[in-house]
Amino acid sequence: MARDRIPPSRHRIRVLAASLAALALAGTTAALAGTPASAASPPKGHDVSSHQKNVDWPSAKAKGARFVYIKATESTTYRNPYFDQQYNGSRQAGILRGAYHFALPDKSSGARQAAYFVSHGGTWTADGWTLPPALDIEYNPYDKKHRCYGLSHSGMVKWIRSFSDELQRETGRRPVIYTTTNWWNLCTGGSSAFAADHALWIARHGSADAGTLPAGWSSWTFWQYDNSGSLPGDQNLFNGSAGRLKSFATGL
Repeated sequence: MARDRIPPSRHRIRVLAASLAALALAGTTAALAGTPASAASPPKGHDVSSHQKNVDWPSAKAKGARFVYIKATESTTYRNPYFDQQYNGSRQAGILRGAYHFALPDKSSGARQAAYFVSHGGTWTADGWTLPPALDIEYNPYDKKHRCYGLSHSGMVKWIRSFSDELQRETGRRPVIYTTTNWWNLCTGGSSAFAADHALWIARHGSADAGTLPAGWSSWTFWQYDNSGSLPGDQNLFNGSAGRLKSFATGL
């Protein structure tokens, strides 16, 4: 996920060019086996932060963007200064959009960060255009010696649950969880506590498929397959048809 104040972390090194999109689609046959032929290509999208500044949304739509996640906040001290242009501009261009929060669990509680997120853009409404808010939780970019933010497995699970509970209380939706399988295994101990009621946004670059998923999840909802491509920011796919994406946004 693009962060606003540091270079991408090592596990985000780009290893494929834009041609990965075609390869990625070919590698999703198991997850998409039931998709009608008329909608066989999963909707593609992207995620952006202040790195992309004022995005040309009509151009992104013309290049095939059907959804986008936009960084809203980090911890309880940062809000993306381009958030309004990105969030409102994508909607005006006819792109489904949602907001995401970059978690820093060593700074404050999950509930406090969720409340800050909601009050600074991480809202949701069942209008068919707003994706559920997302929690971006991954390796600590500011302290490589404390990749799990100094929390134990149980402490990290409690932090994520606290964030999720507060977000649901304020918006009516559980967060989509963005993570990598490696981080999840290392920092939550492979917890399966969230798979039943949280959509998974898996990050796996340089591969023809999404690979082994974190414990409990049998399928992904979003897959971030590269950090550069035809669309601004990171490149993503939705696991389903365009109609299913709309239903997911609505909460059905």
